[in-house]
Amino acid sequence: MRTIWPFIFNALLFAGFAFVVPFMVLYYQSVGFTGAQIGLLTGITPLITLLGAPLWTTLADATRRHRLIMSLVILAGAITIFTFPFLNTFAPILMVAILFNAFFAPLTSFVDSATMFMLGDKKEQYGRVRLGGTFGFGIAAPLAGVLVQTYGLKMAFWGCAILLLMALIVSQKLAHNPQKASDTTGQGVRTLVTNPRWLLFLAVAFAGGLGIAGTNTYLFPYLKELGASESIMGLALTLGTIFEIPVLFFGYRLLHRFKPYGLYMLAMVLTGLRLLAFAASGTPNLVLFIQLLNGLTFPAMWMAGVAYADEHAPAGLSTAAQGMFGAMVFGFGTAVGGFIGGPLLDNLGGSGLYLVFGGIVLVIVAIAALVQWLLPAEPKKSPTVAMN
Repeated sequence: MRTIWPFIFNALLFAGFAFVVPFMVLYYQSVGFTGAQIGLLTGITPLITLLGAPLWTTLADATRRHRLIMSLVILAGAITIFTFPFLNTFAPILMVAILFNAFFAPLTSFVDSATMFMLGDKKEQYGRVRLGGTFGFGIAAPLAGVLVQTYGLKMAFWGCAILLLMALIVSQKLAHNPQKASDTTGQGVRTLVTNPRWLLFLAVAFAGGLGIAGTNTYLFPYLKELGASESIMGLALTLGTIFEIPVLFFGYRLLHRFKPYGLYMLAMVLTGLRLLAFAASGTPNLVLFIQLLNGLTFPAMWMAGVAYADEHAPAGLSTAAQGMFGAMVFGFGTAVGGFIGGPLLDNLGGSGLYLVFGGIVLVIVAIAALVQWLLPAEPKKSPTVAMN
């Protein structure tokens, strides 16, 4: 089955993610950076994702050189993340972090676009392929915690670099859509960005990125604030990952029941409620319990978002559409979360941070739902275009 390759690629990519991202703020704290510096680092680097993901994916769609461009960005990402432990001052760390995000930015969009193409008329099975990422993250998270606790934070960066190089090898087996855009690339992109429903979709994606900043970037500092050890931090990620499995495996049923946009909005409501639950918790054990909601938040949101982007992409621009979605989640949303999260953590603590984040997410989702309801009905698509 050809889809074993995107499954394995997802496993390696998200294992690399589990190794490095949750430990990034702890590394910044270990070299003595202030809350303002941490906020700048965690905020400005995702802005590079906002630019980098659409840049690389649109370039790949325009040139039809998906495999070459994907290979180059993976290799460059592995090299930059390997250098991190050799740095301990602000300016060079900022520069390398920017470079890493520029190269790491489009990888999920590349593999998601390839997955949807390789699935053919079985696109509803995307969740099962994306399970590779869940397994990779779940296995790597406790392993990373043990290695970091034993050998230090440098293992987080070197482990990520090794996993990216392994992903580079697997990426050569991915197949990308060779279809050329029916219009010019610029016209196709303008078609998307002038569609009010697409803009609402991206606005909610921004809220999703804010939620990710809260749960990925600041979860470990919050657990540290509550007195948790590194092994408990790894367990928190593992529990959240385990409960992704049933959602992704049976995701096609959720998509049939709620449709992509409905599932997308439901997942975002649950994301906001989960953040508020973190704010109300006061012990590591309660945080571990709240992690059981993870499957119904980011995985469901991402699965539904990928399906919605695939449905609404102009011909020949499927990778670019996924790039816009990924850029808004991991770029703009995560950037804003990073900018405001550092000062919030310093001044209000983890509980205050999650209270603010949860409130913002729910307000954005409510406004988007209201505007969506006020818009004219969307023209029905042909059954051959819409996801089964």
